[in-house]
Amino acid sequence: MSSKLFIAFVLLPVLLICVCIEAQAPTYRYHFCSNTTSFTPNSSYQSNLNLLLSSLTSNATRDIGFYYTRAGVLNSTTEVVYGSFLCRGDLTPELCQECVATIAKDGVQTFCPLGKIAIIWYDECMLRYTNQSFLNRMDEAPRVSMWNIGNISDPTRFTQLLAETINGLVAPASNAPSGAKKYAKKEENFTDFQQLYSLVQCTPDLSSTSCDTCLRGAIAQLPGCCTGKQGGRVLYPSCNVRYEIYPFYTVQAATPPPAPSPPSLLLPPPPGSVTRPDQGNNDQISPLTIVAIVVPIAVVLFLVGCIFLKRKTRKKYDAVQEQNGNMHEITTVESLQFDLATIEAATNRFSVNNKLGGGGFGEVYKVTVI
Repeated sequence: MSSKLFIAFVLLPVLLICVCIEAQAPTYRYHFCSNTTSFTPNSSYQSNLNLLLSSLTSNATRDIGFYYTRAGVLNSTTEVVYGSFLCRGDLTPELCQECVATIAKDGVQTFCPLGKIAIIWYDECMLRYTNQSFLNRMDEAPRVSMWNIGNISDPTRFTQLLAETINGLVAPASNAPSGAKKYAKKEENFTDFQQLYSLVQCTPDLSSTSCDTCLRGAIAQLPGCCTGKQGGRVLYPSCNVRYEIYPFYTVQAATPPPAPSPPSLLLPPPPGSVTRPDQGNNDQISPLTIVAIVVPIAVVLFLVGCIFLKRKTRKKYDAVQEQNGNMHEITTVESLQFDLATIEAATNRFSVNNKLGGGGFGEVYKVTVI
């Protein structure tokens, strides 16, 4: 296979998947608000909280994807508010800031409008604040366990692969140097057509020992919630772990090796023939023609899939939140998968009646969302 064909068939779909992941708006997952502490509207605590949220948002473009600060004057009559955010390790500074701003602007008012203590988890980031300092402190509560309701084939072998992979990520994440992200991810082949994607992360203010303890504690919760499931995660205030059978983080495309040049076979021209530079054979389909045909189709399929990822949820997640030994079941939604049958149904099997036109990326179809 030539390098051009490799790019068309292998790298292009991977790159389009990454675009789909990054194009989605921040996705809410869960929140915790203390029901024992609240502040009075228009109080000094609310004023300091507003200052804190503004500071967190403005500092969300830091490369480390983490920031801790406080608002209010110590040893004064006003109430000091402490807060931080943590963005998923693969996010760009722009996407990190988008997630933090979404929580600060909408999440706080929606989920914890009067809470002095709050943690709000999105797929892309986490934001927390409280009336007590928590810098350099490992917190394992409250914790949330979530799992995909889809079952995995061959759960015994899958569980063994997951345990080896995700435990192997603890050391690289916890031993990250000071000032760096405490984050690690890895892809492993489960079957010829299915991969395992795993990620672990701590807040960078933790020591290596605290991060190691936090991650191993979170991983220890996975068997109780997620054995035999296609995906699962455990969320702590100070760390989190997650695995899926689809890429929920940005996957770096591998650089293809240079394609070897085909051997040349030189034959003498037949008698009476005239030699000239090869101008190509118009009667044959060249590899470039194949690429020109396949690439537009691939682009259309993946872009239509991205629309479905944004517009329609198809998989559900069950979740359990544990606080002080009490378990609370919740249900939330998850969708990062689509199939060809769904796309064909949405376009009426790529009917001419649904065709809107064409361009540099190929033919464009109207999609009917059910």
